[in-house]
Amino acid sequence: MKIALLDDYHDVALRYADWSVLDAEVTALRDPLPEGAARIEALLPFDVVVAMRERTPFPAELIRALPQLKLLVTTGLRNQAIDMAAASASGVLVCGAPGSAEAAGATAELAWAHLLALFKHLPQEDAAMRRGMWQTGMPQPLAGKRLGVLGLGKLGQAVARVGQAFGMDVVAWSPNLTDERAAQAGVRRLDKAELFATADAVSIHLVLSERTRGVVDAESLAAMKPTAYLVNTSRAGLVDQSALMDALDKRRIAGAGLDVYPQEPLPPMDPLRDRDNVILTPHLGYVSQSNFEAFYRNALKAVLAWQAGTPVHVLNA
Repeated sequence: MKIALLDDYHDVALRYADWSVLDAEVTALRDPLPEGAARIEALLPFDVVVAMRERTPFPAELIRALPQLKLLVTTGLRNQAIDMAAASASGVLVCGAPGSAEAAGATAELAWAHLLALFKHLPQEDAAMRRGMWQTGMPQPLAGKRLGVLGLGKLGQAVARVGQAFGMDVVAWSPNLTDERAAQAGVRRLDKAELFATADAVSIHLVLSERTRGVVDAESLAAMKPTAYLVNTSRAGLVDQSALMDALDKRRIAGAGLDVYPQEPLPPMDPLRDRDNVILTPHLGYVSQSNFEAFYRNALKAVLAWQAGTPVHVLNA
């Protein structure tokens, strides 16, 4: 049996789980696989593939092109980049591998790292200090500012609590949010238009679906204050990317903090890298040693359970 561990950017997959318990040839692939025929050729020999989140998509055409594939394990318990129907039709079982309980908190922490860096102009001041300069900007206090949270699940609530601790006026919106649920989280629900028009910062914490794709549209961005910031540590597909680039280029918003991108890894020549009003991180929201250890150990358990005929965390049942 041959097993591929995909997109092991940190070179930790073989260390974070004891793959030697399997009677298998296990290969960790550190670099992203090129698209098209080269990706198919690279994956053809493998019976089992362990995918790291949505780094490598598995559309129907790729799944159909891999007749040897029997088990596809994804870290996490959902993966929008896998065509589940195509996997079922091809006889490929898809199983999830849960991460650690601290993962949600880590994403909220990263969102706040972006928010603080934007309000306090940290990248600009750091760069200026290294050029011998001193106090080139005017940091903004958080107290009294309005924080708009899109999505009030575990992540959104964690972000909201920190905003409240800083003395911010925290408001929220999502397609299904009610006044009662918002009040239970200690925040006020606003309609989408009012939230974008009045917030000093908007932080996105929604699950990407057909209903939420592009939910931060050109109209929403146009409604934002020219002094306001947008932070996205969720999924790039939630935001109209061309409208965001237009808003940044024309300074219609003060800036953005981004951890997610339409293409990942972000290409070296992507125009976002040249924008001085954007803070960029390489999809770090879920990246931590504890989370990756849980991912790989649970992926190993998924393979062992499948071998034993008792698969766990089946996603395409």
